[in-house]
Amino acid sequence: MKRLTVVAATAAMVAATLATPAQAVPTAAGSAAQTEYVVLYKEGAAAADAQKAIEAAGGSVIKVNTEVGLATVSTTNAGFVDALRGAAAIEGVARNQVIGSAPDDAKASAAARKAVAQTAKNKAVEKEGRGGPPVRWGRDVKDEPLAELQWDMKQIRADQAHRYEQGDKGVLVGILDTGVDGSHPDIAPNFDRRLSRNFTVDLPADANGTVIDGPCEEDPDGSCTDPNDVDEDGHGTHVASSIAAPINKLGISGVAPKVTIVNLRAGQDSGYFFLQPTVDALTYAGDIGVDVVNMSYYIDPWLFNCADNPADSPEEQAQQRLYIAATQRAINYAHAHGVTVVSAAGNEAIDYTKTNVDTRSPDFAGFPGQAARSRTIPPSCVSLPSEAEHVISVSSTGISKRKAYYSSYGNGYVDVASPGGDVYDTPGNTRDVTKATLSAYPKALAVANGEIDENGDPTVDYVVKDCKGSVCGYYQYLQGTSMASPRAAGVAALIVSRYGKHDRVHGGLTLDPDKVEAILKGTATRTACPNPPAFTYTRNLPSGSTVTATHTCEGAADNNGFFGRGVVDALRAVGR
Repeated sequence: MKRLTVVAATAAMVAATLATPAQAVPTAAGSAAQTEYVVLYKEGAAAADAQKAIEAAGGSVIKVNTEVGLATVSTTNAGFVDALRGAAAIEGVARNQVIGSAPDDAKASAAARKAVAQTAKNKAVEKEGRGGPPVRWGRDVKDEPLAELQWDMKQIRADQAHRYEQGDKGVLVGILDTGVDGSHPDIAPNFDRRLSRNFTVDLPADANGTVIDGPCEEDPDGSCTDPNDVDEDGHGTHVASSIAAPINKLGISGVAPKVTIVNLRAGQDSGYFFLQPTVDALTYAGDIGVDVVNMSYYIDPWLFNCADNPADSPEEQAQQRLYIAATQRAINYAHAHGVTVVSAAGNEAIDYTKTNVDTRSPDFAGFPGQAARSRTIPPSCVSLPSEAEHVISVSSTGISKRKAYYSSYGNGYVDVASPGGDVYDTPGNTRDVTKATLSAYPKALAVANGEIDENGDPTVDYVVKDCKGSVCGYYQYLQGTSMASPRAAGVAALIVSRYGKHDRVHGGLTLDPDKVEAILKGTATRTACPNPPAFTYTRNLPSGSTVTATHTCEGAADNNGFFGRGVVDALRAVGR
């Protein structure tokens, strides 16, 4: 997923189960700093009635998704939640964020802060091994110049599948992520700028003053909204090229090198993914005829959302119920409109079907003093979007085809597996960055992070450069279920390309998402649990220390907790 466990998004934590009659707006004595809330309308309620209730409670609707019935609301009324309690048209309300500016010490370096916002939670490869020589390649090649570094393509036989099916330009793949660098030379030929959208607004800091995205750049319209072809994190660009980098004698090839990439940005520069952008991106995908979407993240601030967990307060429980309901509504809408939804299974290295301990939630402070804590999570709690209905959840494999050490798992949770990399999947269990996966990297980030020198050559072992004449592209090694998911999404895009029918509404091709899922699972390579099923991972870290962990695989050869129905197979998926 996006972070190792990619993720992200939505607001913070004061929600309410609404039960008493709506109240009058408090007087000035009850005013507070301007604060955002997300408000979920009751299914079937008239939007006009819901908005009237919001206004009566002292709120102003900033944006609303009428298909799902989710609104982002601003208010200075400290009693806003109580004022909405019991309103007939309202199902729930949750604090989103305090509206404010970044701390003074952050205001001098907006672009730099945003460029280096690739925090540990967003980066999937340990980067202790800096300083490796740049990799250079000649041009006398039959395949893409960096194809020999793409062990992942060989594992799922995508390279062989390209002889029969490379994808159809009429198949649209939506990248719900941190953005896509539409100018990258190994993305641009397949990038649709016209259809792409950015559903996020840069967030300078959280309620505790902690820098999130950093100050807004000097946008001409003052909107704090980046263009729809920009990725200031790098994660979304990696995902996009994994799916659809073209065969153009430069760099790498994606799994479906002729399909169309649509940037449906739902993630902040910093890697957080909030609820409203996710919902808006999903419904937009359904409206414009997107065929497949990839979601390599979880929705913040809760890694797991629990409807009635005793470890949470009633307000927190109500907030999490709102997230579950709103997310499922959005996914249902997309699914009903022909969108196949693919999501990363997570990098927590835990069995999602068991009781676990979550120490990272809530990971975003929506109001002062809020911070993550340790709480016990029963199996009934769900991580979103990967555990929602109509979502294909993807675990990660390494070069040896074992489940990656970081990949979460669970019998009945994982649908399929796909290569996402494992830098310790080596004979001596020592780090080898080439055992991660290689995909596109925005040059601007490489420059800002000091990863290329004044000549444009890489100075670190996880960045690779390739040039075709005067045109150069940069690529980086990353590992994670964030990387496994787009490779499965790429196979799904090949399936739509191969078996899809003409879309009478949007043009291009379309194929029922349930049919896509059935083919994806039915053609996957059945992969049994290890023998014995309790598999111990050993990692000999560069520091000299050794780390071990044992994961137990449950299930049969044709469906189990490590690999689901098996490792996706592009060649079999296109009927060969």
